[in-house]
Amino acid sequence: MAEIPKVRSPWTPQTRLCLLLWGWVWFVCCQWTPKPFNGWRLFWLRLFGCRIEGRPFVHQRARINVPWHLSLANRSCIGDRANLYTLGLISIGEGAIIAQEAYLCTGDHDLTQGDKPLVTKPIEVAEHAFVGARAFVLPGVQIGAGAVVGAGAVVTASVEAGFRVAGNPARRIGND
Repeated sequence: MAEIPKVRSPWTPQTRLCLLLWGWVWFVCCQWTPKPFNGWRLFWLRLFGCRIEGRPFVHQRARINVPWHLSLANRSCIGDRANLYTLGLISIGEGAIIAQEAYLCTGDHDLTQGDKPLVTKPIEVAEHAFVGARAFVLPGVQIGAGAVVGAGAVVTASVEAGFRVAGNPARRIGND
């Protein structure tokens, strides 16, 4: 029988402690807050290293795994139960919308290696782009300015500015 390789965590003990503290703070201080308490949620995100310009909106039930890997521009919006799996950097542009239950995932594993190490690639959602409900955006994808990702789409490649995509895998269905 083949020996199973030992898997090492990509996180230092200090980072794991910060992640634990962040999860506790979001649960205790933010998750219960009504929508008008957005400034309070932004305060905590900023305190944990999120780069914030202007006044974005973050829903109280949004999930942000590593806030210091997130950048939010003015009037960007993170919807109800949207999941920003920020193992790598995620940048949300001005006026961009991440709809409810959308999932932006910056992490993957190198399956060619025995220990399957974590590999991260950034995601960028440009200004005035829209990522529809329950869409899934894979690591390394860029959503161009004004682009629209349809509900439930699985975005495996970058979307050009102004294009509309839908389906699994997401395919171009039009442009403005």
